[in-house]
Amino acid sequence: MATLSIPALRTGTPRVLRSRAAGKLLLLALAAAVLAPWAAAHWPGATWPHQLTVHLDKPLATASDWVIDNRDSHPLFLYFFGYISNAVILAVRGVYLTLLAAGWAGVTALSALTAWRLGGVRLAAGTAAAFLACGVLGMWVPTMQTLALMVVAVLASVLVGALLGLAAGLSDRLDRALRPVLDTMQVLPAFAYLLPVVLVFGIGVPAAVLATVVYAAPPMARLTALGLRGADPEVLEAVESLGATRRQRLLTARIPLARKELLLGLNQTIMMALSMAVIAAVIGAGGLGDRVYQALASVDVGAALAAGIPIVLLAVVLDRVTAAAGDGVTRTRTIGWPYALAVTVAVALATRLLGALDWPAGWSLDLAEPVNRAVDWMTAHLYSGVPVIGGTADWAGHFTTWVLDPVRDGLQWLPWWSVLLLVAALAWLIGTWRTALTAVLAMAAIGVLGVWEPSLDTLSQVLAAVAVTLVLGFATGIAAARSDRVERALRPVLDVFQTMPQFVYLIPVVALFGVGRAPAVAAAVVYALPAVVRITAQGLRQVDQAALESARSLGATGRQQLWQVQLPLARRSLLLAVNQGVVLVLAVVIIGGLVGGGALGYDVAFGLAQGDLATGLVAGAAIVCLGLMLDRVTQPTDRRAKKGA
Repeated sequence: MATLSIPALRTGTPRVLRSRAAGKLLLLALAAAVLAPWAAAHWPGATWPHQLTVHLDKPLATASDWVIDNRDSHPLFLYFFGYISNAVILAVRGVYLTLLAAGWAGVTALSALTAWRLGGVRLAAGTAAAFLACGVLGMWVPTMQTLALMVVAVLASVLVGALLGLAAGLSDRLDRALRPVLDTMQVLPAFAYLLPVVLVFGIGVPAAVLATVVYAAPPMARLTALGLRGADPEVLEAVESLGATRRQRLLTARIPLARKELLLGLNQTIMMALSMAVIAAVIGAGGLGDRVYQALASVDVGAALAAGIPIVLLAVVLDRVTAAAGDGVTRTRTIGWPYALAVTVAVALATRLLGALDWPAGWSLDLAEPVNRAVDWMTAHLYSGVPVIGGTADWAGHFTTWVLDPVRDGLQWLPWWSVLLLVAALAWLIGTWRTALTAVLAMAAIGVLGVWEPSLDTLSQVLAAVAVTLVLGFATGIAAARSDRVERALRPVLDVFQTMPQFVYLIPVVALFGVGRAPAVAAAVVYALPAVVRITAQGLRQVDQAALESARSLGATGRQQLWQVQLPLARRSLLLAVNQGVVLVLAVVIIGGLVGGGALGYDVAFGLAQGDLATGLVAGAAIVCLGLMLDRVTQPTDRRAKKGA
């Protein structure tokens, strides 16, 4: 059987889209035939013209100097930023002292009882085991420091995100105005805005909390707006017919109907805040992030892993608890909140009377030594000299020679105007002329900022990493979607890779692949792969079962069902997987710059290390422009998606 004839897929829309694409290709060919000779005559070189470059070094240096000179005397810093800083310090200190006063037994009891109340006995047992594991690894005090920081950062992120989402959900104009702001907050590398935050607040807890808020608030804002806009109009009409005011409709209808989206926003905010734990340690956050950072500075992978595992455990526990709170299932035989608080207070008082608030020193295990021995073995036996297949260093060298170098050299060989034409063509083919204009302006902004060549170098690494991520992610996601056993086996592995700080697996990557652009790509693939796998598997599992039954009734094999039914119907999920792969790979560009990736990632890290605001912000802005351009050339517009659905 060569093809399937499924009623759900039998439509004239693909033919219309193909004819439109052919028309666009013809227009693009005519435009290129006219513009290319003219552009080649005026700008024969491949590099961006100097006369079209705007240098921001002096104004940014002036702004940086003004902040440094006035930070201790200007009323703006004394009576506004100073009060914010003091409030953050007091809040974090209050939470931390409360956790220490409860002791390890009290905190574990409260966490387990909360999980029992929301998710049942199994979740409670897993939560208690996770907190006890933090103590066994010898990381109880750093875990409490990180938890205190995250509590304040998450509460602030939820407050800011909910207010922004409320505004965007109730006003179309504010929604359009906030969208680029939220895009920038999510795509701009954390390292790029650490320097401005440090300039204003100095190194310490306030800067770490506020940097985390900038990174973690957008998901809450987006999902809040989505939930408010997706409220059932019939329910809203019914409430309005009863004479409810706009405020009453919001409080009694819109917000309750958006409960799942709000809890999902809380979940995503927690995950993103924890992912900032190590990066925030660079500017004085302390806690587990600082232990990871210090261990990696001394190339101690075991100590870094011992501090990274509690971050993963916190992330997994909070993910499961918030997911249980948002599933809406009413559970019986669970304890009430007053009883849970009473038990927690009783346990805390008992441990205080026994003098056992601190984690017992004899209950800790040394994880660092066996991990370091394993890393040494991997380096000695896998780095080079492996018979037949060669070592990982050979693989990295071949990947650089055969993939990264040709792609980078090809992009940098192309005239700058041809790159803009290529971007416009790709964006227009998948979207509209507005999509193409946005992509071209984003790419042109890179040249105007004066970072054209390093941006193309970064783009080559991103394209290679995204390609590898999509190949592995789609293959693994398909396997997980077609087998429940594979899905269950992959879930804890994906949890670990998605929540483990990038810095933790950076040294094993360097130990296996050396220093250069190949290990930077490998680190990006490890970070972006879990999201692509999850989205792909979920999209394939949500395909209409009626279409699959129709295919099976026509005698389709499993392979034909996959290629001709599931993948076409899961197109939106697959496009979302591509989008998330691009965003997450870009998020690791800075980390890759620290291990030899160079280009924009190194410029951002160098700007933070040297206090060079111009270098760091310009490179960070270029990364944002790359993300915007790649988003436009990989994602169809809403109009196109609807027509192709």
